[in-house]
Amino acid sequence: MDVQAKLAILADAAKYDASCASSGTETRDSRDGKGMGSTDAGMGICHSYAPDGRCISLLKILLTNACNYDCLYCINRASSNVQRARFTVEEAVKLTLDFYRRNYIEGLFLSSGIIRSPNYTMEQVVRVAKSLREDHHFRGYIHLKTIPEADDALIAEAGKYADRLSINIEVPTETSLTKLAPEKDVRAIRRTMGRLRLKLDEAKENKSSKHAQRFAPAGQSTQMIIGADSSNDQTILETSANLYSSYQLKRVYYSAFSPIPDASRGLPLQAPPLVREHRLYQADWLMRFYGFDIGEITNPLEGGMLPLDIDPKLAWALRHRDRFPLDVNRASREDLLRVPGFGVKTVDRIMTARRFTHLRAADLARLNVPRNKALPFILLADHRPAASLLDSKRLVELFRPRATQLGFGF
Repeated sequence: MDVQAKLAILADAAKYDASCASSGTETRDSRDGKGMGSTDAGMGICHSYAPDGRCISLLKILLTNACNYDCLYCINRASSNVQRARFTVEEAVKLTLDFYRRNYIEGLFLSSGIIRSPNYTMEQVVRVAKSLREDHHFRGYIHLKTIPEADDALIAEAGKYADRLSINIEVPTETSLTKLAPEKDVRAIRRTMGRLRLKLDEAKENKSSKHAQRFAPAGQSTQMIIGADSSNDQTILETSANLYSSYQLKRVYYSAFSPIPDASRGLPLQAPPLVREHRLYQADWLMRFYGFDIGEITNPLEGGMLPLDIDPKLAWALRHRDRFPLDVNRASREDLLRVPGFGVKTVDRIMTARRFTHLRAADLARLNVPRNKALPFILLADHRPAASLLDSKRLVELFRPRATQLGFGF
């Protein structure tokens, strides 16, 4: 099988892994004439395409889609009837460099099915990164998937060459993982996450030392499959909150379950709505950047599920109308962050602007604040929402998407 055919198989096999963002690493470039490639810690990487036409940020491939494990939700499971392929280390390195030289990519996301043993698989993955860094002086972004049961020495070597390491928690609960992926051990996954955190903390503490060892400067991330089991959104968010606090993860990625050929009867027949994945990302940001607790984001009366028709911050505001309207010129930063339509940057601009002026509705427009969602919940020098509107059951209808007539596409 030639490399082009392998690429078609192994890029397509990698598309189900969402945890491949490229932000947060250190800045490197090759403008001094040494090495090849660059990173930009603030901008991220984009404009790479998988065989099905999806735009992705990195060359995103599996080293092989052969796997010893038989995870029911995985298209690459041992019992799956799919065409198998495997890159050699040299082929993966050459492909990355060729794509970079053609300006298709600026980095690599590399994962793999488990073959022979976790140590052997991890060793092959690390060899690709090591060759890129040491043999070809590649300075672009590298994200490596970590194998939970691999030796500590291999994990340390992976962190030496990779910008980010990740290990997927897969599903929200241990019970579901045992049912859907019997070969995987949630304790082994969490132990590896803990080892990664210790190495990351050590690298951060020794950063100023001349002999500091580089270790995955962009940190670690994970991914959860949504909708493959019966876990509600509250359970998912509780698992995410625990992962963030315990292992200092940079991101938890949520991937809506996609039905696969010859699927097990233990899996749902339909994928969850993609908007559920979107609402979980919004809720995740509310926890991480807006000061919300999980108990505030989900509503027990709705079975621990996030509403799909409105975003979770708006849903919270509608349940707590007694806290509004909020005076934009007097409210604390913490309270302003809870106003629908106000993002973190918006609130920071408001906090700066009100030191010099008493804000009016026109000032919010000049600050590029999305006013339509915010105005029913705020007070300004020249604006006060009608009490009847804030108390009305019709308020939510202002924010729900309008029903549209489906057409025939011609």
